[in-house]
Amino acid sequence: MLELKDATETPLADLLSLAGRTAVVTGGAQGLGKGIARRFAEAGANVVIGDRNLGAAQAAAADLSARYGAKVIAAVLDVSDEQSVADCAATCLEQFGTIDIWVNNAGVFPALPISYMTLADWEQVFAVNARGTFLGAQAASRAMAERGGVIINVASLAGIKGIAPALSAYVSSKHAVVGLTRQLAIELAPQRIRVLAIAPSFIVTEGNLALMQSAPQTAQMAAEDIPSMLQSKLGRVGVPDDIARVALFAASDMALFMTGTTLVVDAGESA
Repeated sequence: MLELKDATETPLADLLSLAGRTAVVTGGAQGLGKGIARRFAEAGANVVIGDRNLGAAQAAAADLSARYGAKVIAAVLDVSDEQSVADCAATCLEQFGTIDIWVNNAGVFPALPISYMTLADWEQVFAVNARGTFLGAQAASRAMAERGGVIINVASLAGIKGIAPALSAYVSSKHAVVGLTRQLAIELAPQRIRVLAIAPSFIVTEGNLALMQSAPQTAQMAAEDIPSMLQSKLGRVGVPDDIARVALFAASDMALFMTGTTLVVDAGESA
């Protein structure tokens, strides 16, 4: 087993720094993914933004490189495809030599009542949200086997409880992510690979706003359900950086003694 260092005497700034480390963020072109990539770049990491939309990933990489002087590159990535995930990992290793942090962020959030859902609909959600998390974690664990690292799975409050009508596939897939996080923490601890999940409540992103606009017509969600998604006990709606700061904590040595845990970021919704 690789030895877990004691960081007691490490200065706080060094504990939060990701200098010299390389991170892959899937679905990193916008929303939560870009927010996470931004904080990682600010903390000094090299970042690979993997996304199906290569143009958007390249734009995000250029933006973060210019803003923080970090080495940020884009890679085309379909997380549901084994070869695509392997190619993204290979690109990262070719460019930077290591993978120290892998964030499984890419996901889909379709709202379909079970009575109208097809098997293909169900399987597509699991292909991205569950299989994609597995494939990313597998690729990361292989690259991290000799020196350790951190795998962060972006789950959801839906991975802990049911949240709204028409989301049975999404809720089930995110429960799978939480379960996989627990199991991988056990399996990968001997290689000093920490595995954590983050479970956000509703966050204002491009994808979620699009869902809100279409849901009453296409997902048969009641219009009155939507305003409640924009409220919290803390008085404001969540934004991507609320999740990105937690991801930075999880990836950094601040969380050195944490693995297998799901960090709930929900402004008290589950309290």
